[in-house]
Amino acid sequence: MRFTITREKLQEGLTAVASTVPAKTTLPVLANILIETTDKGIRLSGTDLDIAVSTEVSADVDAQGAITIPAKKLAEIARELPPSPVKIAAAGEQRVTLDCGRSHFKILGLPKDEFPSFPAVKFKESWRVRAGDLRKLIDHTAFAVSTEESRPILNGVLWELRAELMRMVATNGHRLAKMEIPIATAGAPSSDLIVPPKALDQIRRLFPEDEELEIAKGDNHLGFRSPFTSVFTRLIEGPYPNYLQVIPKDNDKHAIADKVALTSALKRMSVIASDQTHRIRLSFNQALLKFSVQTPDLGEATDELPVRYDGDPLDIGFNANYLLEILRFLPTDEVKITMKAPERAATLEPEGWSDPASYLTLVMPLRLVD
Repeated sequence: MRFTITREKLQEGLTAVASTVPAKTTLPVLANILIETTDKGIRLSGTDLDIAVSTEVSADVDAQGAITIPAKKLAEIARELPPSPVKIAAAGEQRVTLDCGRSHFKILGLPKDEFPSFPAVKFKESWRVRAGDLRKLIDHTAFAVSTEESRPILNGVLWELRAELMRMVATNGHRLAKMEIPIATAGAPSSDLIVPPKALDQIRRLFPEDEELEIAKGDNHLGFRSPFTSVFTRLIEGPYPNYLQVIPKDNDKHAIADKVALTSALKRMSVIASDQTHRIRLSFNQALLKFSVQTPDLGEATDELPVRYDGDPLDIGFNANYLLEILRFLPTDEVKITMKAPERAATLEPEGWSDPASYLTLVMPLRLVD
C-alpha cells in the first residue's frame, strides 16, 4: 500500500473516525484505525464494537492495500506535520512509513485481518432522511435519556419511523422529551428503534445538515450512510415503555412565561436548593409566579416573575435542574406550562412556534414538604 495525501485531508479523515476509538481496550486492534485504499482515495475506519464509523477522503494512490495504525499516535503526528504532502506506505503487514517534508516516521501497525468486520446492514430497503431533520430531533430529545444502568432500555432514544413522520422520544422516568417532524420517505417499512445517544452524537457531528442520509436496519444494527461516510450502531433491544400513558391529556391550568426570565429565576433559586433533590416550590397566581426554596442547614430564598396564567392558584414542586435542562432546548422566547394538580405531571411546550415540527416536554413534580 502506498499513497500521497494532503495534511488537511488526512486530518479530516482522522477527525471523523477517531472519536469511535476506545481510550482503553483489551483488544489491541481496537486502538487502531483501519486504512484501506479505494478507487478515489483512502477509507479510514474505527470502531469500539458498539459503534463503527467509516469515511472516505481523496488521495493519490500508487499501490493498493490496507493496514491498521494506532489511532492516537497517527492523530498526534498529523496534527504536528508541516503543510506539505504526506506520503504513507506499508511495507508488509505491520510496518508503516510516513514522510512529510523533512519529517520521517516508522510506525508499527497490525494486519487488516485482525480488525473487526462491520455489521451486515443491507441498504436495499432504506429510509431517506435529511441530516438536518435528524439533527433537529436529536438536539431536542437526547438530553432526556437516563444515565442509570438499572433500566437499560431508557439509556436509548426511541426513534419511531413512519411513512409521513419520524418521532424521537427520550425519558429517564422523571422528565421526557418528544419531537416529531413530517417527512416523505418511500420504500421502507414503519419501524421502532432504540438508539444509543452516543451513536446519535456521531450522526449529529459527522453529517452536514443539507446531506441526505440512507438509513437501514440489520439484525440488531442500524446503518447510516452518505456518499462518503457510514456509521453503524448496535441497537438497544427490548420494548420501550408506553410513553403516551404518562403524557397528560387533561391539564387545565396554563401559564405562559418569558423563557429567559424564567431560566434566570430558576438559576438564582438553585443556589439555595438542596444538592440532593434540587426542589423548588412554584406558586402560580393570576399574573404572578412566585418561587420559594427552603433548605435546612443552608437557608431560604424567594423570587417572583410576571406570567400569564389561567386557573386556580396552584403550588407545585419541581427539580430545578430538570426545568433548566428543558428550557435550554425550547426553541421559542416564551414557554407554555400546563398543569393539573401538585402530584400530576406538567408539560412545557414552545409558545408561538411556527415550525412544521411539534415538540413536547414533560416533567414529574416533587412532593412539597411544608
